[in-house]
Amino acid sequence: MTIPQYPPGHDLLAGKTVVVTAAAGTGIGSAVAKRCLEEGASVVISDWHERRLGEKAAELAELGKVHAIPCDVTSEEQVQRLIDDAAGHFGRIDVMINNAGLGGTASVLEMTDEQWSRVLDITLTGTFRCTRAALRQFVAQGGGGAIVNNASVIGWRAQAGQAHYAAAKAGVMALTRCSALDAAEHGTRINAVAPSIAMHPFLAKVTSDELLHELEGREAFGRAAQPWEVANVMVFLASDYASYLTGEVVSVSSQHP
Repeated sequence: MTIPQYPPGHDLLAGKTVVVTAAAGTGIGSAVAKRCLEEGASVVISDWHERRLGEKAAELAELGKVHAIPCDVTSEEQVQRLIDDAAGHFGRIDVMINNAGLGGTASVLEMTDEQWSRVLDITLTGTFRCTRAALRQFVAQGGGGAIVNNASVIGWRAQAGQAHYAAAKAGVMALTRCSALDAAEHGTRINAVAPSIAMHPFLAKVTSDELLHELEGREAFGRAAQPWEVANVMVFLASDYASYLTGEVVSVSSQHP
C-alpha cells in the first residue's frame, strides 16, 4: 500500500522545549525529534553514542534549535545531568519523550540473567529514571509539562523469543498509568504510544526478512508504519491538543489478531 504524504508542521509545539532520548539513530527517536522541530519546538536530543549524536544534531540543526547531550539511561547520574543541562541550556523543559529501549530475541529456556536485566534496565528502568527526573524538574518550574513514553503492542501481545522485551514494554505501560496519577496534582500529563512495527534501516538490519514479512502481513494496511507516523502521535500527546489525556496508552497500529 502507498505510504501517505509527509505532513507539514503546524506549530503544535511552538515555544516549548522537548527532550528526546535515544534520538541519534534512524528510528522513532530521530523521527520525533525532527517532527518536534517542525512543530516549532526547541529540542534536546540525547543518546549514548556520542559520534552518532553529534552527526544527528548537525543534521537537525538545519530545522531549528537543537542541543545534544550524551546520556546512558542506565545511569541515574547521567539522566539527572541530561535534565539539568537541558533546562539550563533552554531555560526550562516542557516535554520529555522517553524513547530509549533495547530489544533482542531469546527463548526463555536459553535467556541469561544478563540478557533479561539489560533489556529491563534500559527499556523499563531507564524510562522510570527519566520520568522521575523530568517530573522533579516540572515541579521545580511550577508544574505542568508532558511526558510521552514509547511502549509497544508487544506489551499486550505474545511473541516467541520476546519475553524480556514484552515484560519491559508492559512495565512501561503500567508505569505510564500509575505515574500519571502521581503527576496529575502537579498538572503534568503522562501518556504512551504502543507501535506495532515501524520500519527503519536498523530494524531491517537486525530482523530477518521472513519475520518482517510476517509482521507486515498482520497489518491491515499491509505495511509497516514509517517512524514519522508514530512520531506524529507522540507530538499530539505532547501538545496542548491532548490537554485532557493522561495515563493513556495509544496503539499506533493497524494490526489485527
